Amino acid sequence: MPTYGYECGACGHQFEKFQSMSDKPVRKCPVCGKAKAKRQIHGGAGVLFKGAGFYQTDYRSQSYKASSEKDKPAASCSGDCKSCPDSRK
Repeated sequence: MPTYGYECGACGHQFEKFQSMSDKPVRKCPVCGKAKAKRQIHGGAGVLFKGAGFYQTDYRSQSYKASSEKDKPAASCSGDCKSCPDSRK
């Protein structure tokens, strides 16, 4: 459910209201009580990620994971062989 911003046309009070998209807009100002409140148009915040743990690689496809495993060097390689890309010889 989105948060909508409102402004009263009578007293200028600005407030926010957490309501469903299907709810009717608020008309009554909570400060002065007049029915002059109008919903404001906001740019929106888009998707908000809060907390730790949202990384680019969290939702990789299975085909990507399989191809990345193929690219890893073998665990038994010491790095001294000619076929290793990390070989310094």
